[in-house]
Amino acid sequence: MPPVTRAAATIAVDVSSEASDARREFAFLDADFQDLSRLAYQHAGIVLGESKRNLVYSRLSRRLRALNLATFRAYREYISTNEREIENFINSISTNHTKFFRESHHFDHFGPNVARAFAKAARGGGGRMRIWSAGCSSGEEPYTIAVVLKKEIPDIEQHDVRMLATDIDTDILAKAARGEYAATALEEIPAEYREYFEQGSSKSSVVMAESCRDLIAYRQLNLLGPWPMKGMFDAIFCRNVMIYFDGPTKSKLVQRFTQQLRPGGWLYIGHSESLIGSHPGLELMGRTIYRREA
Repeated sequence: MPPVTRAAATIAVDVSSEASDARREFAFLDADFQDLSRLAYQHAGIVLGESKRNLVYSRLSRRLRALNLATFRAYREYISTNEREIENFINSISTNHTKFFRESHHFDHFGPNVARAFAKAARGGGGRMRIWSAGCSSGEEPYTIAVVLKKEIPDIEQHDVRMLATDIDTDILAKAARGEYAATALEEIPAEYREYFEQGSSKSSVVMAESCRDLIAYRQLNLLGPWPMKGMFDAIFCRNVMIYFDGPTKSKLVQRFTQQLRPGGWLYIGHSESLIGSHPGLELMGRTIYRREA
């Protein structure tokens, strides 16, 4: 798959213990919050409501300190003339909360209906499958998909099976590509899949088996920008990303996902992202599971 440029991410839930106005190190005016909220929406489609004000202050104060800036106004001026800082800005306000086999009903469906069905249809080798993990965070989702593929397609090396995993956060993509996690992560993984994990760089870590890592290409991608992928996908996972977009943005994104799926392909979305209204070309097949009409 060709390199791509940016990806979508999720925004953390605000925390009541964030610094209050009275204790703030930096003045944080309405104009600061409004301008930064506009930038988040413009560059990543992220909607930062009033409830995220303290979170934005807390996350971006670290950037002010790192850049030795005294005010948020100075930071706004800096970011307007420094394209690289846009990336740091999005990384700062993005949070990546995920785990292996999160919303396990999706993988209970994906195993027999996508992976096993492919193995049966492509028996003898030569089959082609493409999966996209959109908003892949630190890699737990694509690696979960990978171990299910390995289990359900015993001769996977005889087929052309590849996965694209994208996110907007460059730092978190680097972590995902390493595929190393705390050993306690194994507690989230059903016993039959633990064979795909090996000893990590320390006794307290595990690393994803190379055979699983090799299935995945990690790239940065902004879901609201151009998509350079030319081929269509058999399944797309975009979970707990769209909840941070407004209605029109979400509808447009679902339409684009539908067009990027091959007829009969599957779309998996987050538990809080049930699609309201009509979405031409998609049929609801299960809890937050949709299929493109043939």
